[in-house]
Amino acid sequence: MVTGAGSGIGQATAEQLAAEGGHVVVIDRSESAGNETASLITAKNGSAIFSKCDVGIESEIKASVDLAVNKWGRVDVLVNNAAMMTFKKITDLSTEEWDMVMAVNLRSVFLFCKFCIPLMNNGSIVNVSSVHAHETTANVVPYASSKGAMEAFSRGVSMEYPAPKVRINCVAPGAVDTPMLWNNPNIKSGAEKVEGAIGKPSELSAAICFLASDEASYINGTTLVVDGGRLDIL
Repeated sequence: MVTGAGSGIGQATAEQLAAEGGHVVVIDRSESAGNETASLITAKNGSAIFSKCDVGIESEIKASVDLAVNKWGRVDVLVNNAAMMTFKKITDLSTEEWDMVMAVNLRSVFLFCKFCIPLMNNGSIVNVSSVHAHETTANVVPYASSKGAMEAFSRGVSMEYPAPKVRINCVAPGAVDTPMLWNNPNIKSGAEKVEGAIGKPSELSAAICFLASDEASYINGTTLVVDGGRLDIL
């Protein structure tokens, strides 16, 4: 199961998981984008189904999990990738805007884990965090807070449900060539410059799929920073 799989890192991850033999549930709120990813997979003889889901809504999350169970009977890998950002100072943020970021970026991770862990046996969860959990900038406090909390959440879950039941880890990307990066109004205006190398979605999917695989069987409860050295230069 891959959330936010209609574009960017999520799409690349869904495609790689399918290429490596996985049956993929492509989860996205955009029907056109999600179906495009599923079609890219099936066109290469991979196995995928699309689940339309706004990860800010609990009932839609549950429906996506139910779809996977009804189709394949279990969940082996969960990739929590869907995310959103705001670009305001905290005194200009509405409570609703704060709550929406937390619902999409953090509560959805809790809910997908809550519903998927009982279905797992030797499962793997990979949560897509961010370098903002470690070194952030102004005007993205809700996003940075949600990603820092995601990493703490993952460490805690690794103790509640230790391997071999499930392994849970995070990948923290730096700047990646995705719609989220280029739709950032601060980037568009030139107010914020991208420091360091810009990664490709496939470079992040490689790290995610590694953590999801048996090759990473001794890695649990931690964060793999995949940022091209961005944190070193900030």
